[in-house]
Amino acid sequence: MKKIAIYGKGGIGKSTTTSNLSAALSKQGLTVMQIGCDPKSDSVKNLMGGKKIPTVLDLLREQSAKNAGVSKWEGAASSKDIKLDDIVFKGYGGVLCVEAGGPTPGLGCAGRGIITAFEKLEELGAYDFYKPDVVLYDVLGDVVCGGFAMPIRNGYADNVFVVTSGEMMALYAANNIVSAVKNFGSRGYASYAGVILNSRNVKDEVAVVETALKEIGGSIVSVIPRSDTVQLAENEGKTVVEAYPESEQAQCYVELAKKVMQICEVQK
Repeated sequence: MKKIAIYGKGGIGKSTTTSNLSAALSKQGLTVMQIGCDPKSDSVKNLMGGKKIPTVLDLLREQSAKNAGVSKWEGAASSKDIKLDDIVFKGYGGVLCVEAGGPTPGLGCAGRGIITAFEKLEELGAYDFYKPDVVLYDVLGDVVCGGFAMPIRNGYADNVFVVTSGEMMALYAANNIVSAVKNFGSRGYASYAGVILNSRNVKDEVAVVETALKEIGGSIVSVIPRSDTVQLAENEGKTVVEAYPESEQAQCYVELAKKVMQICEVQK
């Protein structure tokens, strides 16, 4: 089982990239599980026909309230009443979709939500039951606190890819993420595998990112061009790979999937 974390600054397109990567991997005949680790809980939406799925934290909160008659603190309680098919949904290509969820705005810790969701998946034996070939964690990378760092420690992820553009704040976030990965990597956790350039049409964007990588480290795994095809597909609630499989943009994601698997095979 390949365990891959995709990090990136909020709004950089990591969820779009990850869901298209999942779709492309499924077309290779692989069983893929995508776990959204962003409080917005929209990671797998385009794999699910544009619909949001119930999050692990929401279900835990609801069950806690039913069991205790009062609202518990942000998903801290566990319940045996929740089953795998309450939190794992099959999307396009058979991709197994999970959303960790986040706290009520202004209350609780989003990072803690990720920890709670991971613990619930393990408690229910999700990985043993579904036996995915690839697990993709789609993680917000603006801050890499203990909760958001969960995928790169405790054996959850083996390889970490960072989605960035040539914009300054995206590269700043990439630098912070890579620093965190390297800190954990020195202790035998996940390995940094490189960056995925999700183009924003910044002037000399590839050169800008390559220059930044001289300091950050690593290399560009793949360049995903900016394309209206992405928005057209998302307007339909689909990935590009599903909606426009013959498009040049879809082929970019197919090639990305091949490169990601090659790198993970080398780094295992």
